[in-house]
Amino acid sequence: MGALKDAPVHYRNIRFLNMYKITMIVFLLAFNCITPSKAGVTLGGTRLIYDASKQEATISITNSQQAVPHLIQSWVEVDGNDTTNAPFIVTPPLFRLDEGRENTLRIVFTGEYSLPNNRESIYWLNVKSIPAVEKSDQNRLLIAVKSQIKLFYRPASLKAEDAVNAWKKLQFNHRDGQLIINNPTPYYVSLYSLKAGSSDIKNPPMIAPFSKVSVSSPGGSVTWQAINDFGGITAEMRQ
Repeated sequence: MGALKDAPVHYRNIRFLNMYKITMIVFLLAFNCITPSKAGVTLGGTRLIYDASKQEATISITNSQQAVPHLIQSWVEVDGNDTTNAPFIVTPPLFRLDEGRENTLRIVFTGEYSLPNNRESIYWLNVKSIPAVEKSDQNRLLIAVKSQIKLFYRPASLKAEDAVNAWKKLQFNHRDGQLIINNPTPYYVSLYSLKAGSSDIKNPPMIAPFSKVSVSSPGGSVTWQAINDFGGITAEMRQ
């Protein structure tokens, strides 16, 4: 290092560039040795409605032809990482899904404790996919992917045909720079887009049944779209 310190500036720069090139070459070689599995595991929906008038809810899970086999683990959470008091079981909870194959996850309500029968309740369905790794001398990047979708428990007393129009019944009021969104229905309404005047409101909220949510707003007429039971986008409404 002393010899390099005493060398002319242009020599030190050349030496540094050579070291930089060597480092980049090593990095690129290492990167080329990493062979992550192709992401091929997909769920058959972006949300799941559990109709309490039926014995179970189901959703398909598929592994593409180009992907490697995956180990699939599934469970239901109350919120975040809290798995306590989640009155649902998923079957099968753990299984292997080969390339080009499809399986069905069945979610069953255990009835461990009663849920409100006059409004929907929300939980989270988690599906973790872990790719298989073949024996090899090469470095490999193993990525476990966890998908999380909303699981809505819909009591038998609530009708699917009423849920279709719940988003149309939202009520909007401006007050002190806030847009107050009132959901007078027993259904969760997930907004896809929300605009006040000419301003788009980022991260449109989900409004729980019989609840209100406030967001900052410049005022003006309100335009909104919602996400339906099948993950599709509704038409646009204006108030």
